[in-house]
Amino acid sequence: MTANTIKIFDTTLRDGEQTPGVCLDAREKVEIAQALSRLRVDVIEGGFPIASPGDFAAVSQIAAAVKGVSVAALARAYVKDIDAAKEALKKAESPRIHIFLATSDLHLEYKLKMTREQALAQAEQAVRYAKQFTSDIEFSAEDASRSDREFLCRVYSAAIAAGATVINVPDTVGYSTPGEFGSLIKHISQHVVNIHQAAISVHCHDDLGLAVANSLAAIENGASQIECTINGLGERAGNTALEELVMALATRKEYYQAVTNIESRQIYRTSRLVSALTGIAVPPNKAVVGDNAFAHESGIHQHGVLNNPLTYEIINPETVGVSRNSIILGKHSGRHAFEERICQLGYELPEDKINSLFIEFKELADRKKIVYDRDIEALIADRQKAMDTWYRLAYHHVISGNQTMATASVRLETESGPVEQACCGDGPVDAIFKAIEKAVGFSVCLKDYQLRAVTSGEDALGEATVWLERDERSFIGRGLSTDVIEASARAYMSAINKMIAACGYPEDKQLTGGL
Repeated sequence: MTANTIKIFDTTLRDGEQTPGVCLDAREKVEIAQALSRLRVDVIEGGFPIASPGDFAAVSQIAAAVKGVSVAALARAYVKDIDAAKEALKKAESPRIHIFLATSDLHLEYKLKMTREQALAQAEQAVRYAKQFTSDIEFSAEDASRSDREFLCRVYSAAIAAGATVINVPDTVGYSTPGEFGSLIKHISQHVVNIHQAAISVHCHDDLGLAVANSLAAIENGASQIECTINGLGERAGNTALEELVMALATRKEYYQAVTNIESRQIYRTSRLVSALTGIAVPPNKAVVGDNAFAHESGIHQHGVLNNPLTYEIINPETVGVSRNSIILGKHSGRHAFEERICQLGYELPEDKINSLFIEFKELADRKKIVYDRDIEALIADRQKAMDTWYRLAYHHVISGNQTMATASVRLETESGPVEQACCGDGPVDAIFKAIEKAVGFSVCLKDYQLRAVTSGEDALGEATVWLERDERSFIGRGLSTDVIEASARAYMSAINKMIAACGYPEDKQLTGGL
């Protein structure tokens, strides 16, 4: 039997960015889009252009930057939304306009305030209007899994007749179960009279932890496109996790008789890039990409894996880009060995990036006896710094103890010269944050702060992540150092610089200048 090819529609940059606390700028979105292109997804949903000028700019830049992959823009079934999507996709090699309209009675009555017939007419008109601008139109019936099946089939039939080439079946609130959702896909394939003119796609949410299972059930019943996100990011509990769906199909190919175009060796590093830029850590027990995915603590398991990895590993770690190479780097390692390690880890970086990373590697190696692969990967991810830097941390000093008031002093470099301030706080991290805030001259709203070790051991590299909030927008900063106070300060400075780049200085700014 010939395996079916399942297209992967990645919505990390649209639905994934709707994860609470995630706010990506256009440059970061382009970086992720380029990684998704290397991963060889079939469609990248760049964003929702009508939502904001930032979203419009991001979709436009992604459309211009990535080639060899379709770029989709989301739009409600309104002319103004479709026009915005069309404009944002002007430079796309293969543009797709993705139109959505709710079809469940619950949404029609309480959200849209329209009848079924009005919704049917609006869906048809929207698709027909969008068809003028591109041949590739996807239509989604929001809350399809809770919609009346007969009406749902009528809407899909009308959308296809108007020019839709893909009809998407969303389980918008993650309510469905695999048997139920598979039955729905089968019903649609049998009762939409012109279904042969369009592909069936599904978009499953993970509110009940069933997104991947529902997507696999859809494939078994005729779906040929799956909408998913890296690390399962998304609204509420998230979406179908790309890495889990792809590896389920690859590992159980004989059962599903389906394949994808995904370059699986790019899965791990794409996961880590998305984690670094969104600030959402990958849980250790996360399937496929978690730290424990290929770890074996039980003696029985370790013995089995040493004799034959297949005893307890159904996926070869190298298949998803997790290296088993045992090369150890340290302060005596040269640039050639460092560059070779980067290549072995699967990264393709320009010469200038490797040179700057090597300098950072040497600084790290002076602090650590052994530099692990995870340390190198963290350095690579940390190279994403704000393009515009108004403040740079030049010096910090902290005094703290269990019977001493924590005190921090900092020196920040700015365009108009150095600025020095000192503050007391409730602990060393609070003290250094307050000193930085005093130095920049305006109050900062700290929404969240996280600290974790990149590797194990007493000299582990610490990774701090900070979320700042301004004008209902979140700004994420990330810092790395073997000193957790320094890592925290760097993260705070990164978030402040991003905030200034996006919003400018607050009106009550006391100090002037910047780099």
